[in-house]
Amino acid sequence: MHALELKIPPIIVLFLFALLMWVTQYLFSILPYTFVGKDFFAWTLYCLGALCSLLGVYQFRKVQTTVDPRFPEQTSSLVRSGIYRFSRNPMYLGFLFILIGWAIQLADVLLLLFLPSFIAYMNRFQIIPEERYLAAKFGSDFNDYQLKVRRWL
Repeated sequence: MHALELKIPPIIVLFLFALLMWVTQYLFSILPYTFVGKDFFAWTLYCLGALCSLLGVYQFRKVQTTVDPRFPEQTSSLVRSGIYRFSRNPMYLGFLFILIGWAIQLADVLLLLFLPSFIAYMNRFQIIPEERYLAAKFGSDFNDYQLKVRRWL
């Protein structure tokens, strides 16, 4: 287990990436762009991201399992219904949509490089450790779920 695994709340990771993107755009804006409807498109992605995340939280609350991913041992149920039929990580997918919207609103092509970095970080330090725990706790039920539903989308 790596020292960063499951230590930083994902919402903090989201805000750190958003801050890094803003600082990068502010200091190094080298490939700016604009297009008609840019802000509308960005806000659409913010709303889609918020909806994905909130639907994920709703499903967890509905079965009374923990929403805090730093403590997977508190997981009481394997959630496979609702939005979890389409993504194993809708809350993180929602965060990604928010960051895509932010990159579009900040309007610099350079910022798109942060998106694969966010995915890589979340996979390595959040999702894979969670999946190890879920596989150990729920066994073949989780393995079957992994085969049917993608990690992100």
